[in-house]
Amino acid sequence: MPRSEPDPTGTSTRSGEGDVGAGLDALDMPVAERRSRTRLAAVLPPLVALLALVVLWQALWATAWLPEYRLPAPLAVWEVFWALVEDGQVWGILWTSVHRAVLGFAVGILIATPLGLLVARVRLVRAAIGPLLIGLQSLPSVAWVPAAVLWFGLTDAAIYFVVLLGSVPSIANGLVSGIDQIDPALPRVGRVLGARRLAAARHVLLPAALPGYLGGLKQGWAFSWRSLMAAELIAISPQLGVGLGTYLSQGQAFNDMPVVIAAILLILLVGMGIELLVFRPVERSVLRARGLAGGLG
Repeated sequence: MPRSEPDPTGTSTRSGEGDVGAGLDALDMPVAERRSRTRLAAVLPPLVALLALVVLWQALWATAWLPEYRLPAPLAVWEVFWALVEDGQVWGILWTSVHRAVLGFAVGILIATPLGLLVARVRLVRAAIGPLLIGLQSLPSVAWVPAAVLWFGLTDAAIYFVVLLGSVPSIANGLVSGIDQIDPALPRVGRVLGARRLAAARHVLLPAALPGYLGGLKQGWAFSWRSLMAAELIAISPQLGVGLGTYLSQGQAFNDMPVVIAAILLILLVGMGIELLVFRPVERSVLRARGLAGGLG
């Protein structure tokens, strides 16, 4: 065999030795320190991006590109936000919206899961209502608010109706997509082992389709939250209380831009918090169990 010539610069050798050394150092590092570095690597980029956004916002405000009533200073928005926290009003606003979203989303799961299984496994049902589910998923939830108010009045039922129509199609379609991507041999193996109908759905289909189902749940939550905000923006009544959408609408009514931006930031924080604290850990756990967690970091 011909002998390979050594690299005269020694670059490849040194680079390989450096990679091996870095890997050995990582293995020698205590588990707690590795975890802390991983958390820091996950938290630091969003914080830097947020700081850059605030700096850009402050710079735009300083140039007086827009009048104060249209683009308030970050400090003015922070004062509004902190005043909500100090008097405790923020917790009531958050509770009104979050508990509605969670309850509506939970009911949506109970409806969408058997519906998705039915659409995925029964051809006639898929042909009949499959296109309808796709159409409902693409329909903006705000379009349902006037009809819901006319049907149910200014009540919680109208809001929950809109939330359900936002979440159910996304969850059901996610489950259908997950079942369509599983190995066709798995249901056959389940039948051979005695799994029929409900047992097959519980022990074969749902576990195998879990990544796709989880994606549908994430999208269903996002649609639930958006639908709720649309409903609270339009369906305003004293008996409905003050949620984030109502608080945002009040800021618009009084032409109070700091209140509007504070409400938008609160809506954004809730959405990010649910994603990071609930869905991200569950998704990481599910994908890691299947050896697919490399892209999550």
